[in-house]
Order: sequence, then structure tokens, then C-alpha cells
Amino acid sequence: MNKPNQLPSQARVVIIGGGIIGTSIAYHFAKLGWQDVILLERKQLTAGTTWHAAGLIATAGFSSETSIHMAKYTRSLYQGLEKETGQATGFKQIGLLQVVTNKESLEDRRRNQDYANSHGIEIVELTPAEVKRIWPLVYTDDLIAGFLNPGDGRINPIDVTMALAKGAKNGGIRIYEDTAVTGIKTKQNQITGVITDRGEIQTEIVVNAAGMWGRQVGKMVGVDVPLHAAEHYYLITEPIEGIHSALPVIEDPQAYSYLREEHGGLMIGLFEPVAAPWGMKGYPKEFAFGEIKPDWDRMMPYLETAMGRVPVSKQAGVHKFFCGPESFTSDLSPIMGEAPGVKNFYVCAGFNSLGILLGGGAGQIMAQWIVDGYPPVDVGEISIERMLPFQNTPQFLYDRTVEMLGVMYEIGFPNRQLKSARNVRRSILHDRLAKAGAYFGASKGWEYPDWFAPPGVEPKVEYSFGRQNWFEYHAAEHKACREAVVLMDLSLMTKYLVQGKDAEKVLNWVCANDIAVPVGKIVYTQWLSERGTLQADVTVTRLAEDKFLVISSDAAYNQTRNWLQKHIPEGAHVFITDMTSGYAHLNIQGPNSRKLLSRLTTADLSNQAFPYMTAKEIDLHYANVLAIRITYQGELGWELYLPPEFTPTVYDRIIEAGEDLGLKHAGIQTLYSLRTEKAYRDFGYDIDTLDTVLEAGLGAFVKLDKPGGFIGRDAVLRQKESGVLKRRHVQFLVKDPQPLLHHNEIVFRNGERVGDINAGSYGHTLGGAVGLGFVSCEDGVTKEFINSGNWEIKIAGVKYPAIASLKPLYDPKNERIKM
Repeated sequence: MNKPNQLPSQARVVIIGGGIIGTSIAYHFAKLGWQDVILLERKQLTAGTTWHAAGLIATAGFSSETSIHMAKYTRSLYQGLEKETGQATGFKQIGLLQVVTNKESLEDRRRNQDYANSHGIEIVELTPAEVKRIWPLVYTDDLIAGFLNPGDGRINPIDVTMALAKGAKNGGIRIYEDTAVTGIKTKQNQITGVITDRGEIQTEIVVNAAGMWGRQVGKMVGVDVPLHAAEHYYLITEPIEGIHSALPVIEDPQAYSYLREEHGGLMIGLFEPVAAPWGMKGYPKEFAFGEIKPDWDRMMPYLETAMGRVPVSKQAGVHKFFCGPESFTSDLSPIMGEAPGVKNFYVCAGFNSLGILLGGGAGQIMAQWIVDGYPPVDVGEISIERMLPFQNTPQFLYDRTVEMLGVMYEIGFPNRQLKSARNVRRSILHDRLAKAGAYFGASKGWEYPDWFAPPGVEPKVEYSFGRQNWFEYHAAEHKACREAVVLMDLSLMTKYLVQGKDAEKVLNWVCANDIAVPVGKIVYTQWLSERGTLQADVTVTRLAEDKFLVISSDAAYNQTRNWLQKHIPEGAHVFITDMTSGYAHLNIQGPNSRKLLSRLTTADLSNQAFPYMTAKEIDLHYANVLAIRITYQGELGWELYLPPEFTPTVYDRIIEAGEDLGLKHAGIQTLYSLRTEKAYRDFGYDIDTLDTVLEAGLGAFVKLDKPGGFIGRDAVLRQKESGVLKRRHVQFLVKDPQPLLHHNEIVFRNGERVGDINAGSYGHTLGGAVGLGFVSCEDGVTKEFINSGNWEIKIAGVKYPAIASLKPLYDPKNERIKM
């Protein structure tokens, strides 16, 4: 690498971190023709955590197109990297074998097999006898199946990092080791330079690829990068007869372990369900190629269970019992993208011990994102915008990290909730809802009612892929909304006041719909990129000439604000105020909602006085409440926004007044099933940042002719004028009432795969599982294409006949919402 006296004073891009991620980003910058790029490593390349990685290459087990893209691209890159650079990588395509010991895990693997196969990843189900033939020393008496991915395998982490570094250097990138970054300079919240222990470098762009040091680097510019290191263990035995380098890597999820050959012996790696966070008080300053003293007593029970998969390993000598740090995030997804609030400060860290097998794809996405100005994939699950400040507090990170290693290997049940670092944020009604039988989930720290248990029943989940123990309780909630009335606490929803004399002008430029409406009107609208792709899905309520309330989902909290903030011109008189915690949000929905609320207010709630998509301030018991007539459930109803201190007494009166009207509490599971039946979209789930507004079926909410236009107008117009759409959002109903849809099930038309289910729930009114997803056809996804096809959905290896529709299968004429 470059000598110490060659540190330059300027570069367009500075990458911080010389592990697999940093070198991959550098390599891909070179491929894109950016040469004025520097990579700085505080010690030597791979010295942080890359050097001790197990080097597994796996494309199976991922549940999103983004993660599959990263894994597939990485494997493909590593396959040809040695030939390209002349640097050995140790790539061995020996296969990856996952073993299964119970029925729930079998369904999990079969569902994943369907999804992986549909994305070009070969996975083959094996019998226990076939597993035994492939791996003779494996204990198979407890197995019910195995799943082999023959294209996967292993690499040497140090070698592949050096190959990426060599490829980067060959493309003109400069790499400097023994150069510690001590500070980062900004001006007006924009990157201007990097301070090192060897001098300063002026730069326009910084990429934080510092691995487990990423949190500390983020703090240099006041950016939260919530990740925490944990102890990560593997044992290497002495050589064992019968073990050789051509044997597939084994993953044994039920034992929280992986096994592979190492110098004729066995490497046994652990992802124990109760992990040990490390470095709570900071990492040793000179930590490089470092190890942590192993805790034999804590780890022996896990190790003995893992060794049981290859029993002969228990008689083998121990060559090495290794413990080193790996960093983990609070949701097991990487943290990537431009940091909110600091222009041109990018983060690419937090790979949860998967940096090697995702590193190639992560580097490609990150470099492309910076060069093009937008990412080549949907980044909702990986964007730094999803993270919140409380997630970066030391106690939260410590408590959550204890759980996250084990989650890596646990079954991906629908509705699965994490147990650690809970009760961070609670609605003012939390205790009342708990008393009413709420089972709570968590999102963005908020505890929300997921469903309600009836009196005398403990609200707890028995996980499965079939009808979980709460299914009938949820069905009753769903029925109550369709036939009577329900109360939902949706206080976790994102709420922003946008005010100022230029508020209308700015919002109308950002919104695809026209929000220049009279006071008291509500507008449903999308925010688009210049390419016509979705960036947000919101409602905008005009409260005054210069005051608007913007509502989006809890998941889009940062993304909504950041997108709007970026498009407020300098000097514009516009101010954004976060009201998420300032307003409680009660949702009263169902055909009896008008009758219920009319008992508590003097306001006229009739259709004539209070039509659909309008808002008014009304009295409700002792409170003044902003009432918005809108629905995400497909029924007559109102959203109520009120100060938290008035909410408990208002809630109590609603409960009393609704007793004879069939009022029931309802949770997010019911919200989800109701909206799925009505084919209402959910940004971040069945629609995302790769979808155009026309593909998403939301063209009716785009005003191409409004004065002044809007962001993305030209792209929408071009797509509209091009004719038939080749890809469209479609609703599906499984004809058989028994199977369930969750997500990632495969859609077939006339026997040919044409799409995936992105969101699924049970349509208790329609009488079967309902799914939403996109289908594609080169000749166009037309009404004729939909109606003339024989549709099937593959669920855990079995195809079921289905109905497909471009219009909502429930109340397609919107008659119920306008009752």
C-alpha cells in the first residue's frame, strides 16, 4: 500500500475503513471510473473484524430482493475476482447444506426455497439419507430434511479483501494504512474534510465503512450509527479422519451453529441465543487483529449441542477456541446511505457477521448510490434513515445485542416480535389497552396493540406458519370493523406540521397530487423522485392557509421528513414540526362509527356536513379534537387527533358509549387484514422506492396538469405516454380457504412465474388469504392479461389456485367508505 509520506491533501472521496466493506466500495468506485478516491485504514487492511471471519458464502435464507441481490452479486464477484486481479481468494464452491429437525423449520426452509428458486438461486430439498451420503459423519437420526445450495461455499476473508484492494488500486484508487481518522470537518452541515493523525484531507464525500468503529466515526459529525459489538465464537478441532475440503458447509439453525472444514479438522461457529455484548466502555485503542478471552463456561452448553451434529468432533482435540468481536444492528439489517442532516456523509456498516457474504453487493450498491445520486435497489430495509436516536443509546444497544446473534438462526415466523429492549415508547393509553387484553408488538420503539385477547385469556403468541393461537380473536376484530365499530390506537403514526407562507408552494412541488385545496380538505398523495418512483405515501390535511398536517406510517418517520426538508429551497418560509408524540391518534372505524361519535359530540357528522376526505375540529367529551374522515380499513370512519393529556378520559367515554354498538378493540393485525382486503397500499411493504406511481396503481392521485408541476412529473408523463405498463400492482385471493399468505410467495400465470406476493393477510370477509404484489409481462399487464390467465400462488412448495384483480376485491366502488 502507499507509504506514509504520500498522504495527499485533497480527494473527492475518502473511505474510512479497510475491511471487506471499505475495499469493496473502493473497488466499485474504480469500476465506475471514479479515481480521485482515498481509502484510509487505522491499522492494516482486515485488522478489525474481517480477518477472523469464517468466510462463508451463502445466497440462501434471505427474504428480500435487496438482500438476495447483495448475496448473489457477491458470490458472482468473488468467483471471478482471482482471475481478474491475480490475487487468490480461496473461493471454493462446495455448497451450503442446511439441516432441519422440526416441521416449522421445514416450512420455513420450503418457503425460502420457493423464493430463492424464483430469483435464480438453486436450492434442492434432500432426505436425511441423502444428507448422510453427502456428509457421512453427520448425525441424521433427528433430521427430517436437508436443503442444499450447491452454488455456495467459502472464501478466505483476508485474500478476498486483498483482491478487492488490488482491483481498486489497479483502477486508480489510493489506499493508506496506519492512518487513523481523528475527526471530520463540516461547514453548514456539509462534508469538507477529514482529520487524521498524519494530517488533513480536503474532501467532498466521506464514506463511513469503519465496521464496529462505525458508531464512533458517526459521532464525529453528530450522526447516529446504531451498532454494537458482541462476542462471536468458533472452535477449530484438530484433523479428523473423513473430513475434507470438498464437504459442504453445514448450517444447523436448531443448534445455532455452522460447521465447515478447516485444515482437515472442523470449524464450529456459534450464534448463541443469549449473546455477550462487548466493548460497552469502548474498544481498546490499539485493537487490531485482536481476540477476546473466551468464556468456556458460558459457551460449553452451546458448543456441546453444536458438536452433536458431527459426533466424532467431541473426541477430537481442540486446535483453537476463538472469540472475536462482530458488530450487530438492532434489526439485523445493514446501515447504509447518506446520513440525515449531514450532506455527503455516507454510512456502510453494521453487517451482522455477514460482511463477507454481502460485501461485494454492498460495495456495488454504495458506490452506485453515490455516483448516480440514487441507489440501484430498494433501500428501505437498509437505509440509515430507518434508524432513530434512541437506538444509539448505549443501554438500548447493549440490551438488544444480547438477543440478536441467536435471531440470525431462528425461524422467520410471521408476526415474530423481538423480546429485548422493549417498552421504549408507550402510548398514553398503554395501561388501559393492556387491561383490555392487548398483545403488544413494537415498531420504532413504540409498543402497539397487535391483537386483543378475550377476557380471561393471556395475550401471548404460539408461533407457527399456520393459524396462530390468536387467529380467531383477530377474526372477531375484523368482523367488528366490517359490521359494527372498532377502536384502534395508532399513536405511533408519523405526524408533521408543515407551516409557513411558502408551505403550500413547497408541498405542491413535492406532492404528485394537488394540495392547493380549501381549508379542511384532505389529499392522499405520493412523493416521487425525478424518475417517477415512490419516495413517500402520505395524506396532507390543510388546517389553515399556511398550515398543513402530513401523516405517514411509523416506518417512514425519517424518510418523510428528510425528503421534504431536502426540497425546501434556501430562504423559503417553511417550517416542519414533529407532532408524532404531540398528538394521540385514535381510529374509530366501521358502519356504527358515526352513531358512536355522535353520542359524544355536538358536531354534525352527517355526509352532508362532514363528507369523506374532510377534517374539522370538533368537541368530543371535554376535549377539542381534530377529526379527519378517512379510512385505511375500507369502512366509514374517523381518525381522531388529540392532546395526550385528554386522551384517557376521551377513550373511557368512547368505550362506555360504544358498548351497545358492538364496539371492539382492534390491533395492527386487523388493520393489516382490512387494508389488504381493500387493496390499500403500504409503502415499504407492497410498494417501495423502485416502483413508479403508475405501476403501483396510484395514477388517479397524480395531477399531471396542476400549475407548476411536481417532482417526477416528466417521468410519469413519459411512462404514461409510452402505452401499456409492463409491471403492475395486483391483488390476489387464494380460492382454498385454508392456506395463509405472509410474503414472498410466488405468483404463477398459466404455469409461468410472473411475480411475488409482497404483503399477505387473511381476508376474513372475502373468505381466504389475500395478497398484494407486482406481476410483469413484456406485452403489458392489461385487464385482459389479468382476466384471461389461470393464476396460482406457490406456498411452501404447493401451488394453489387464486383470483387476480386490478381493482379491490372488497367494495370496488368505495360505497362503504361514503355511507
